[in-house]
Amino acid sequence: MMPRSLGMTLYMLRQPREAQASPKRPPRPPGRLLWMIAPTDAAMPGIVFLARRLAEEDGVSVVVSAPGSIAARDGVIPDTAPPDSQPEVGAFLDHWKPEVIVFSEGELRPALIELAVARKIPLLMVDGHHPRFPRGHEGWFPGLMRSSLAHFYHVAAVDEAAARAFRKGGAALSRVSVAGRLEEESAALPCLETERAAFARALAARPIWFAVGLPEAEEAAVIEVHREALRLAHRLLLIVAPLEPARAKELVARIEADTGWVVALRGRDQEPDQETEVYMVDSPAEYGLWYRLAPITFIGGTLFGTGASRNPQEAAALGSAILHGARHGAHAAVFARLGIARATRLVASAQDLSDALGDLLAPDRTARLAQAAWAVASEGAEVTERITDLIRSAMDGAA
Repeated sequence: MMPRSLGMTLYMLRQPREAQASPKRPPRPPGRLLWMIAPTDAAMPGIVFLARRLAEEDGVSVVVSAPGSIAARDGVIPDTAPPDSQPEVGAFLDHWKPEVIVFSEGELRPALIELAVARKIPLLMVDGHHPRFPRGHEGWFPGLMRSSLAHFYHVAAVDEAAARAFRKGGAALSRVSVAGRLEEESAALPCLETERAAFARALAARPIWFAVGLPEAEEAAVIEVHREALRLAHRLLLIVAPLEPARAKELVARIEADTGWVVALRGRDQEPDQETEVYMVDSPAEYGLWYRLAPITFIGGTLFGTGASRNPQEAAALGSAILHGARHGAHAAVFARLGIARATRLVASAQDLSDALGDLLAPDRTARLAQAAWAVASEGAEVTERITDLIRSAMDGAA
């Protein structure tokens, strides 16, 4: 191993010198194995999808380290990343013996990098935003970022600004590319086509909007917005999926008593007809059907709730234009991407929601918004293909 730089020496002085008791890990499967690290919740979906694809297509095992829980599937093994100290990292590498290590977002783990280089394990960075050290490991480490980045086989950045940050940080110019953002597992929810076609015929091209995952705090606002919208489009149908399905019957009774509208309840095997103003649905398993039928979707929880009740990619992937408030919760990164692409309408109040819905009753405006959202939902497919080829190339070199 080459002598340590001053930066690495200072960095290692902050780390534990002895390994803690090794956690119990699953046995290593036979054959080829990769290790992928997702340092944040935002990085997880793309890394997990990439891992599953490699496991399915190449028959390799992939250990995935991420902050959230990951369902183990054939070939994909969740395991927590060790602290970035050489005793801990060494024990991890001794157990799993990965052929390639895939970092993401830009998080650099210098102790891991030093050991991987010593063991001749290729390193890749994917979905790169900007180089940084792990949270809690920041400090003054002269030359450490440059020497760490110099060891990467390739850095795949999300855009040109990110690529410049990695080049400035010390990555070799020829090893940095602008790849784009990794694809996430398809958010397109299923439905029975025969049922969708039957509903489409029964509703005879009525304008429809869908309030999905609607919390109690937003029920009154959505009802009032629908009342206002009916003045512009008297045949407009509102489909409501309460956040708590058990509230469906109570909400039906409330709407009927307060408005005199005709309300049908899916849970009673009722179906909407030309006279129905509100259709109450209570099964998340059928959301794919309603997204397909409704050209416009309001994401519940984003206006007065505690955060988005559903991932907006679900609506985007099925061609429904998205309305939402500013409370994005766990899906903030997805909303940010959609916002940058001008693929949603952000509303700040019930009146804003009413105005936006009225504007989107024009089919051409709805179509433009839905098309932009669909493009964001599907943009990562080519990126994932390129990243997969890079990983395969690194594996070939490691063989």
